[in-house]
Amino acid sequence: MSESNFSSAWVRLRQTLRLTLARLTLARLSPREQRAVVIAAWVVGLGLLWWLAVAPALATLRQASERHSQLDAQLDQMRRMAATAESLRSQNTAQPLARDAVLRALEQATTSVLAGTGELAVQGDRATVTLRGTPPDALAQWLSQVRINARLVPLQAELKQSAAPVGWSGQLVLAGPGLVAGN
Repeated sequence: MSESNFSSAWVRLRQTLRLTLARLTLARLSPREQRAVVIAAWVVGLGLLWWLAVAPALATLRQASERHSQLDAQLDQMRRMAATAESLRSQNTAQPLARDAVLRALEQATTSVLAGTGELAVQGDRATVTLRGTPPDALAQWLSQVRINARLVPLQAELKQSAAPVGWSGQLVLAGPGLVAGN
């Protein structure tokens, strides 16, 4: 709304209020009573202005620093994810690892991270890992290491969550360019 429209709307509102007040026998009231009515109208108007305009703006201002911190944390997380994605993208464009290097990385991850809860079997261009009660955090770490260091990804997973010990049991079949026989 332009300033001239606002001022003309304000003038019309004031005229309407004057007519309404006159109709409500404001003119019949004593000057002291008229002032009291005008003051009451101002108090109600200022209260409405506070309630509809100022209070919500102040609440937003109070929450701004907390919201800013939350958004900064989200931005940092997205930057880390972007860096991880870029790292993986650059690995995918690199020359595939030799079969021996892939097998060494796979065996090293299996023995160090799975700590006896996983058994590795390699057959052709597939690697099968049998899990017995592998803790979830160890499985996640192992999958990450296998994906990054051996450049293998799961093709098939048949896992069940076991109650005692708490963890995952079943088989994972992995494949990647480094396990191809001609490599």
